[in-house]
Parts: sequence; structure tokens; C-alpha cells
Amino acid sequence: MLIGELSRRTGVSPRLLRYYEAQGLLDVERGPNGYRHYDEESVVTVRQVRALLEAGLSTEVIRSVLPCVRGEGPSFDWCLDLRKLLEGELAAMDERIDGLRRSRHSLAGYLAQHAGRAV
Repeated sequence: MLIGELSRRTGVSPRLLRYYEAQGLLDVERGPNGYRHYDEESVVTVRQVRALLEAGLSTEVIRSVLPCVRGEGPSFDWCLDLRKLLEGELAAMDERIDGLRRSRHSLAGYLAQHAGRAV
């Protein structure tokens, strides 16, 4: 299928599909005319990439994880070191959340100081 059809079937823009290709997340063949040709599995792959992005994984991590992903759910074959990689990502995400909570607390404190003053 051509890029336009893959875009329609997945709801992902052609520009983003080209980005996935450049990031090594999506395999593509080129026809003699230079057009991209995708196989049926590409639909599933794009849906897997979208699900993993929604889970907060970077394209770099997704590139490592994709060989272990099955189905559109997606589900995982627990490949060597996959659990360790995902646990590391979860820990990093928890650290970012903690940092955001601290920042939010500080900002709320500034606003509370201002609210206590007469204008």
C-alpha cells in the first residue's frame, strides 16, 4: 500500500509515517518510481508505535522494544532485558512526575502569597 492509504488506515499523517521510517520504527520498500510501499503488517506496527508513544516511551526506546511487541494491544514477548528497560523507563517517568509535583508546589505557593496581599 502507498503512504496515503497507510495514513488513512492508521489515522497517522504521512509526515509522521516518514518520521517513523527515519527513526527505524517502520520498514518500507521503494518501488521503481521511488514511491514508498508498505505491507499489511505496517498497519499493526504503526498502531503499536502509537500505543507505546502514548505510554510515554521515546522513539529510541520504542526502536528497542518493537521486536518484542505482539498485536495491536500491544502485548509483549518478554525478550532479554525488556523488563529491565521498561522498569528503567518507569523509574525515570516517576522522577519526572516528582519534579513536576515539586515545581507545581512552588508555583502554587507563589500564587498563594500573591492572593494573600491586597491589590
